[in-house]
Amino acid sequence: MATRELAEFAAAIAYDKIPEATIRKTKQCILDWLGVCIRGSQERPVKIIRNVLLEGGGAKQASILAGGGEETSALQAAFCNGAASHSLDFDDLHNPSIIHLATVVIPPVFAIGEAEHKSGKDVLAAVVAGYEVGARVGESVIPESYFYWHTTGTAGTFGAAASAANLLGLDTEKMTQCLGSAGTQAAGLWEFLKEGAMSKTLHAGKSSYAGVLSAYLAREGFTGASKILEGEKGFCHAVSSVTHLEKLTAGLGKGYKIDENSFKPYACCKHSHAGLYAVQVLSKEHDLKPHDIAKIELLVNNITDFLINNPSPENPYGCKFSIQYCVAGMLKYGEMGVEQFAADVIDDAEVRDLMSRTEVIKNDDIDAIITSDPSKLASKVIIHCKDGRILEKQVDYPKGDPPNPMTWDESVEKFMSLAAPVYGKDRSVKLCHLVDSLEESTDFSIDFKECLV
Repeated sequence: MATRELAEFAAAIAYDKIPEATIRKTKQCILDWLGVCIRGSQERPVKIIRNVLLEGGGAKQASILAGGGEETSALQAAFCNGAASHSLDFDDLHNPSIIHLATVVIPPVFAIGEAEHKSGKDVLAAVVAGYEVGARVGESVIPESYFYWHTTGTAGTFGAAASAANLLGLDTEKMTQCLGSAGTQAAGLWEFLKEGAMSKTLHAGKSSYAGVLSAYLAREGFTGASKILEGEKGFCHAVSSVTHLEKLTAGLGKGYKIDENSFKPYACCKHSHAGLYAVQVLSKEHDLKPHDIAKIELLVNNITDFLINNPSPENPYGCKFSIQYCVAGMLKYGEMGVEQFAADVIDDAEVRDLMSRTEVIKNDDIDAIITSDPSKLASKVIIHCKDGRILEKQVDYPKGDPPNPMTWDESVEKFMSLAAPVYGKDRSVKLCHLVDSLEESTDFSIDFKECLV
């Protein structure tokens, strides 16, 4: 029984069993999430979600990271913070499962960690457990399910449930029941991308909420399907025409999935990052400007082609899922952060002109790379210059992937750039210090709230 085996492993994850290097990576994941969540809380879709949820009130158990000092129930805090952390497309990604795990794993941990006065060590272990389960479930249905199903919303729900259940100290049996309840709530369809609709934030928020709800229900004896993953009418068979059930438990206990996690230096879909990094490197090496370029060819895999081949995005969110806009913007601005996707920036005439000369080509050789190694979201860029030069670069691992990592200092810089505009420098520095020394916290609720004052 794969569900039970995975539940048993996740329930047993404890701080003292986790290697020091993995603890360090976990802190980096938390810090990255925290900055993206704080800044993302200011986005309109998140404000709508927050206003609707808070209208009904709720016990003041956990903080909403929006800069205003709001507190609500653990369930609603997880929903609000999950939605906020998925609103900028600046959040982390586990490449092999194609899940933004932080957005669904960490909001439940912060919410329950506050509500239940857990220790920093408990918080760290719960995050590791959530990444482990979420990543494995995602890998068991990727790539086949990805055409229709947004994995962060579907498989990510299991990661949210595992982190919540681990933090509540649920045993194997109750962790299994928790996963059963989470799986029957898993959802998230890609149709919203065609219109640049707001659903992506809803997926992460609802997954985080479902994880917390499932864990609390299981603690009280509520039951769910014990074979929710591998069962005939369970999750994996329901969302994928081809399943990879062996990946649910393969190598279980030999390292942790969180060590494979990637971070984003660009505030857009991760499938554009290989192309963006290639363009950024070529641009610096050859001092390229948009007016120097006659044509750009982007050789991509099948997923990149159907997900972000969008030559005419109409709004900021559409631009985040347009590899043409991302690449053209990089050539003009030299970076693609939050500001480069602002509503008053995306219609720049020079960028749009360069987009019209950018061709996206689905390439068998590039597609073969991700088929053989799902951690490589590779692309190849060919730039035809007006002076006759042809510049080429293929990138398998862009900046932020484990073989090309972001350092702790780079993560701190990213965090401060996102958090300080909302919370100010002093509070942001305190938050950064809390994460850096999280294992020293004996009461996460008290220590976290002190940072927000």
